[in-house]
Amino acid sequence: MVSIEKAGENFIFEIEGFHKLWALKSRLTIPATHILAANLNTAKNAWVWGLRMPGTQIPGIITAGSYIVKDGTIFCDVMDVSKSIIVELHDEHYKRLVIEVEDPEKAITLLTTK
Repeated sequence: MVSIEKAGENFIFEIEGFHKLWALKSRLTIPATHILAANLNTAKNAWVWGLRMPGTQIPGIITAGSYIVKDGTIFCDVMDVSKSIIVELHDEHYKRLVIEVEDPEKAITLLTTK
């Protein structure tokens, strides 16, 4: 799971607990101006069809880490798809973040409120 907080002009995405091991990352810092959109994961997919670089994927259980897909590189940390959101980015290493959060609606409001 990922917690999100705003610190000045940046958002800090903190990967929590054992997810740090599976995602091989503990924190992402993204400038607020680099966030294009944040939406619920309506596809309800927890798996990624792409090259894992590095990360963990056990279909139906967990998808975590960096993945190279046809339109760029994405970061995932999802176990419970019903609590996942997709954050679209520009001018960043990752094209999008697919992350599980405690409260998806609250996270989307935080990320999209100017």
